[in-house]
Amino acid sequence: MTRQSDSNEIDRNSNRGGAARFDRRAFLANAGAAAGALGLGATSVAASETGPETIVPGFACDRRQFTCGRQATAGGGMVSSVDSIASGVAAAVLREGGNAVDAAVALQYVLTVTQPHGSGIGGGGFMVVYDADADAVDVVDSRERAPRGATEDMFLDEDGEPIPFERRIQMGEAVGVPGTVMGLETALARHGSRPRQRLVTPAIELAREGFPIDEVFADQIAENWDKFNEAAKEAYSDENGRPLAAGDTHVNPDLADTLAAIKRGGAAAFYEGPIAADLTATVRGAGGSMTIADLADYDVTIDDPVRAEWRDVEIVGQPLPSSGPSTVAYILKLLEFLDVGRYDIRSPEKYHLLGEATSLAWADRNEYMGDPEFVDAPIAGLLDDGYLRDRAAKISVDDTLADYEAGECVDPGVPPGAEPARAPTPDKEHGSTAHFSVVDADGNAVSYTSTIEQFMGSGMMVPGRGFMLNNELTDFSAVPDGPNSVEPWKRPLSSMSPIIVVRDGVPEFTVGSPGGWTIITSVAQTLLHRYVYGLDPLEALSEPTVFTTDCPPIMWEDGVPARAREATAGAGQVWEDESSGDFGNVQVIEIGDDELVGAADPTRDGLAVGVDRGGVGECGRTD
Repeated sequence: MTRQSDSNEIDRNSNRGGAARFDRRAFLANAGAAAGALGLGATSVAASETGPETIVPGFACDRRQFTCGRQATAGGGMVSSVDSIASGVAAAVLREGGNAVDAAVALQYVLTVTQPHGSGIGGGGFMVVYDADADAVDVVDSRERAPRGATEDMFLDEDGEPIPFERRIQMGEAVGVPGTVMGLETALARHGSRPRQRLVTPAIELAREGFPIDEVFADQIAENWDKFNEAAKEAYSDENGRPLAAGDTHVNPDLADTLAAIKRGGAAAFYEGPIAADLTATVRGAGGSMTIADLADYDVTIDDPVRAEWRDVEIVGQPLPSSGPSTVAYILKLLEFLDVGRYDIRSPEKYHLLGEATSLAWADRNEYMGDPEFVDAPIAGLLDDGYLRDRAAKISVDDTLADYEAGECVDPGVPPGAEPARAPTPDKEHGSTAHFSVVDADGNAVSYTSTIEQFMGSGMMVPGRGFMLNNELTDFSAVPDGPNSVEPWKRPLSSMSPIIVVRDGVPEFTVGSPGGWTIITSVAQTLLHRYVYGLDPLEALSEPTVFTTDCPPIMWEDGVPARAREATAGAGQVWEDESSGDFGNVQVIEIGDDELVGAADPTRDGLAVGVDRGGVGECGRTD
């Protein structure tokens, strides 16, 4: 990966598709699916009439250089994201010769404008980067940190009981020190080839000139209106003070000015000076302790990824403080030892084994995982083959691990190098995030998940600055005990699961999703459906999934057969009475020898965009 010059060195959420229009069951039926097999191949679909071709300079889905669709195939680069405008911007960067990190940086800045309900510069995230020149993977960890004034009991009331979650998410104490800007600038300095000024400009223009909002954005404005501060209400209302509706043009000149400051001054413009002062004033005005010094001292970490062998590939992803890739690998390795592939993709046995494997994984996740700067988590022991074989041996297709009907939960194990110390079960995450993947013509790859936690975060917009603030610290356990308790400068445990699947050292698949806790199961089951059941990328992410923790019941998407639920209930499983809608919004790219296949989850208005550049031959090489 060609890196930029020294002159450009830096000076640094549940979406279950509830508001989306997509009906997974209807999608499968209309596609002629049988047992999850869509038979769509790599057919592309057209972008919407209000799509990126009418907004993004230099980009249109009907130009021969680009291929757009829910699933798309190309040879010179690929982008898959939740937002069609952002996908178009990133594809244009690739088309003009930018690399995967350049495109990812431009895409994330655009998401701050077009997807403020799930992502933005007021939050944080994890970027997994494969550098083809170095033949190495590193991770840029821009997870939010607790301010130094945070206290272990800040989410408890005067009686020592947890403050109700609905109140917690709007507290100033819930806002973590944002990391996205520092993470983007760090990734660009390490791996980028284009100047920041070029990459921030599309987001600035979108914020200043406006764009039509989609139904998901409009629904989130309506659903979160009561938690908005006045700045957010003003930004998301029309000239008559009414909440913006689908199709309305949204302009955000304050955000345009903020991004223009970052364009000029880089990370320092965000973490020091007037923007930092306004940000901390907003947090402190809502009861938080964040200071200007907290912002000025914020630091990303550059991590070695967590790695786990599975089947004949390697799962490579973000390590702690995200539990995601480690727990994904844990579940998949258990299922491998259980030989889940011998059962039909929609059989009772498959769903039963998924539920049991997920419950074991969650018991160990909650027991041991936390920020590695504060907690010595036994990840190697948790992913040890011998330990996981012993855990898998506890699972039977005819019985359950605990008496779920009586309210029992699954107990954690004791992996090598660990001492048991039962932690309180944290509050269930109902977060909103955004995931996207980018692969360029030279074989560089990015798998990136970013977040502001809940839809619309804390509901607080920084007045005069145009961006929403996260409520990420609600990912800590409210009760001050266990590895994920609140501590100053600590990062809360995450479920974000940006992953690159590697075969013989070379990336062949990228995957990730939003969705709070359901991120882990959405990603794990996408990989299961692709690698064990042989589904194409779009099929794999569209196949209905299930979710549970160490304390069932099992939540399920439309399309999980009633007969499977009834049969497993006879073995002791407990299911939610009704479908929970759709989990997550999975984005994937499959990397072949001579082509790239991108797929965007139909639960929202995402788009996969392929790029063909003159002179590109075999994927990853130029002629």
